[in-house]
Amino acid sequence: MAGSLLRDRWVTRFGLIMAMAGNAVGLGNFIRFPGLAAEHGGGAFMVPYFVALVLMGIPLMWIEWTIGRYGGAYGHGSTPGMFHRLWRHPLSKYIGIFGVMLPAIIGLYYVYIESWSLGYAWQSITGAYWGKETQAEMGEVFTTYLGWGGGALAFGPQAYLFFVITILINFLVFLRGISKGIELLARFGMPVLLILGIILAVRVLTLETVDGRSVADGLAQIWVVDWSALSSPDIWIAASGQVFFTLSLGFGMIHAYAAYLGKDDDLTLNGLATVGTNSFVEVILGGTIVVPAALLFFGMDGIEVITDEGIFAISFQTLPVIFQQLPGGQFFATLWFLLLFLAGLMSSVAMFLPLLSFLQDELEIDRTKALAWIFVGVFIIMQPVMLLSHRGIMDELDFWVAVFFICVFAAAEVIIFAWIFGIDKGWEVMHRGADLRVPRVFYYIMKYVTPVYALALLSWYAYDGLLPTIMMEGVPPEDRWVLWLARLIVAGVFAFLAWGVWHAWRTHPKYFDDGNGEFEEIS
Repeated sequence: MAGSLLRDRWVTRFGLIMAMAGNAVGLGNFIRFPGLAAEHGGGAFMVPYFVALVLMGIPLMWIEWTIGRYGGAYGHGSTPGMFHRLWRHPLSKYIGIFGVMLPAIIGLYYVYIESWSLGYAWQSITGAYWGKETQAEMGEVFTTYLGWGGGALAFGPQAYLFFVITILINFLVFLRGISKGIELLARFGMPVLLILGIILAVRVLTLETVDGRSVADGLAQIWVVDWSALSSPDIWIAASGQVFFTLSLGFGMIHAYAAYLGKDDDLTLNGLATVGTNSFVEVILGGTIVVPAALLFFGMDGIEVITDEGIFAISFQTLPVIFQQLPGGQFFATLWFLLLFLAGLMSSVAMFLPLLSFLQDELEIDRTKALAWIFVGVFIIMQPVMLLSHRGIMDELDFWVAVFFICVFAAAEVIIFAWIFGIDKGWEVMHRGADLRVPRVFYYIMKYVTPVYALALLSWYAYDGLLPTIMMEGVPPEDRWVLWLARLIVAGVFAFLAWGVWHAWRTHPKYFDDGNGEFEEIS
């Protein structure tokens, strides 16, 4: 029984690590991280970032790898079935729905943002925006490209074309499966991404002084700590949220990838390598490219103005201005946007895998038919997301699925793993086939610290942002229906998956209860 539905497997260890790293490395490494770091004082932001990485990020990465491999041994490629194996309670599989719903809904707007990078790579190659040498002019280029002209609907013909190209590329990779699609992309894509990132980082490090400011001043913005800033809870919340987002934790994607591991494949060293690769790309490359370059050319006052315009301003407005002032700037601008696109692609191909696995493994739908359903459904739902992107629909979706509910899901999974499934059993399963013996201190961190950390983060989001978001404070009356549409999308996807769980467990319960998994001997 075990593995009968999970026909595919990772072929090489290198491919597995690159795929897991590619899953984590995404637009957030090069867009979200620099923006948050600049907004929260640079070096001061890095202190809570590394604290959250050690106490929450690394432990959750190991937990999600372990849950994924454990559930995969019973033929489950998504979290409803995995959680059922961890906790034989009717509620468990419904909690697992979040691990399918969240990445699928994030994919609805993530793929669109990813397509902007491809479109801007083309504009950089052709020099379409060359000559627009101020932040304001590039802002107009950005809004024109997306069709954010202030009308009822947003439509940019070129943006739509590159969206179609991007979603087709995603599904072509997706169609080829794990070993011939996702792994093949990662085996070549991640090394290329690293090379592009290093080239751009070296170019930034060799920039000359501008108005008395040097690259060293920009690096100091990332690495010099203003300890007084750590008294603000906002910086701790922002850093902890970034660790969740950047490592794809609480999304269900790590679980889905780990389900394709063999029963004796290493989890511990591979999981740590995934975190290390992602952190190198984010902190060393993302931190070196974006913030120092922006500070060098615009100064600290300029950085504050830029960050007030949103997380996309630095990448799609500020850096194009900077590239136009450099020798060979058109070449480096093209590399930058290709880097963003490649990073986004390796993350987005993972976002719909939990949904595909759920349709195949739990509802027993043929793979080709399941892929067709996903493609058609995603394409249709993406239309209002794009056409209403200027009216807050993406921000509303992002709060619920990429901020609040991932904290709900992460808190639930760590409690189920450490306290219901049991940390002793979980520790044993995690170390089966391990190439690295995890220091014993993480046994206690997983059992006590990580659950408290996740619950504290969830409580803060509930306290600080939940009620204003629910009440739509500050939202113009004419845009409120747009936010209700976003909530309807979330509720609709959850309702469909809840029906799927109910139907699957009602129609073939023997499949879920026969206990023929690879880990049945661990009791």
